[in-house]
Amino acid sequence: MNDSKNIVIATGGTGGHIFPAVSLANYFNKNGFNPILTTDKRGLKFIDNKSVKNIRLINGSSLNKKKIFISIFLNLIAIFESAIFLINTKPKFIFGMGGYASFPVCFASIILRIPFVIYENNLLVGKANRYLAPFAKKIFVSFKDIEGINEKHKDKIVVIGNILREAILNNSKIDLPRKENYLNILVLGGSQAAKIFAEILPDIFIQCKKNNINFKIYQQCLDNQILDLKKKYQSNKIENELFSFTFDIIKYYNLSNLVITRAGSSALAEFLNSKIPIISIPLATSSENHQIKNAKYFMNKGFGIMVEEKDLKTKLFNLLQSIDKDKSILNEIKVNQKKHSDKKVFINIKKEIIKLFYEN
Repeated sequence: MNDSKNIVIATGGTGGHIFPAVSLANYFNKNGFNPILTTDKRGLKFIDNKSVKNIRLINGSSLNKKKIFISIFLNLIAIFESAIFLINTKPKFIFGMGGYASFPVCFASIILRIPFVIYENNLLVGKANRYLAPFAKKIFVSFKDIEGINEKHKDKIVVIGNILREAILNNSKIDLPRKENYLNILVLGGSQAAKIFAEILPDIFIQCKKNNINFKIYQQCLDNQILDLKKKYQSNKIENELFSFTFDIIKYYNLSNLVITRAGSSALAEFLNSKIPIISIPLATSSENHQIKNAKYFMNKGFGIMVEEKDLKTKLFNLLQSIDKDKSILNEIKVNQKKHSDKKVFINIKKEIIKLFYEN
């Protein structure tokens, strides 16, 4: 029997994959294990070195149809590197966080017969997890309504909830003193969303200002956009605070009472647990439209409102005007959000991990 305390958490890519992985690593570390995080170069910028000590860089590749042979070659190299790494590390098991960056490590574990579980927080299972599902011990999911898992693997599904940063799960959102009838709007997204939102949304906010809507903007944008965007807001007398990437995002969660965001699963789950009403603008080019599925699910649950990107210029102003006139729209969303909590996610993980790897 493998009595190793090493646990490999395979992740990479976007913050939506990295933040849950870091939180999971911290949890395992506090419970006497030795977590080792694998990530690609893209994922490194989302990792605070103070929180994770053991990191291994393994660069997989998405399957680019135009460069399919190059993609396959790069993944073969990544699988080989993963196999060498796993032989030397001898982990008890592997926790795959989804996304193509986790695939080489999990695939190498199949070859080496090292058990692994996979985690999916989208409402549509991703391609990497779909391929790995037949070999995984368990498929941990955030929501029971997940789509795309083959019927013959449904018995592997365990609903654990959303793996989030402990700072989010433990944060008691304080309604800070605000000017009466003010909207404090947080505009947030990954690098792509930050760029597009900074190009499209300011004109909509200027229209809001001209129509006497009272609001302040807290907006994430790219470093090279901050100066021009600040000038535009100041010339139109729009209160604003601009920032690029920050590890102290809870500061802005506590300041806001409405968020405009993409529909990545991790981001939506953080807003849901922070009880911030959501306007989600799903990325139309997301793989298999999974962001649209996420946004529609949250809308149907009453956790937020969806506006498609093609409708931004025609619908977002009217929506903000309606919210400004009738704050009960936000209050109703918050009531629905309060019915949901992911605080037991790590308890659920611990229970399943013990059953799988430590009871026998």
